[in-house]
Amino acid sequence: MGQPGQLVVFSGPSGVGKTTLLAEVFRRARQPLVMSVSATTRPPRAGERNGEHYFFLSPDEFAQRREQGDFLECSEVFGRGHWYGTLEKEVAPRLAAGKWVVLEIDVDGAEQVLRKYPDALTIFIEPESPEILERRLRGRGTETEEAVARRLEVARRELVRAGGYRFRVVNDQVDRAADEICRFLDRQAEVGKQGVSDA
Repeated sequence: MGQPGQLVVFSGPSGVGKTTLLAEVFRRARQPLVMSVSATTRPPRAGERNGEHYFFLSPDEFAQRREQGDFLECSEVFGRGHWYGTLEKEVAPRLAAGKWVVLEIDVDGAEQVLRKYPDALTIFIEPESPEILERRLRGRGTETEEAVARRLEVARRELVRAGGYRFRVVNDQVDRAADEICRFLDRQAEVGKQGVSDA
């Protein structure tokens, strides 16, 4: 039997740079990281492919799968009527195969995941300051003032709950933050090996 896989949950407010930081972590990490593909009811954007960027489900199909218990976690995001979620089939088989499955989800989703996987490694990515986060969100220039205000309110609520995560890192410099995360993953991998050898 090989070493079992590990579930790794990343959260952080919109605009904190999760996508860039995660790409760097994937490049550097020594663990067999695989990204879980989320499901959503929102329509695909230009260039997005089903099964690669998201699983694009109709609202009816999403609701049906929710009722069947197919989701490890799911929620309606930003009150827009679009649902997002993590399908259990994206996670369980990969963990069984020894992979480290990475979820990039919000704080509510992380709490849902921990009910089923209490040993999941939870990592919260923080901004240098609320002011810098607001500057980044406004700097995108892609959203209305109302949308920016909504994201900032969600960010404030998420930052209050960051203390529930096992590891927190400030994304002030991508290289440094990625190194910190990789060291944390290495420590957890070592703990896992010791647990296997003691069993």
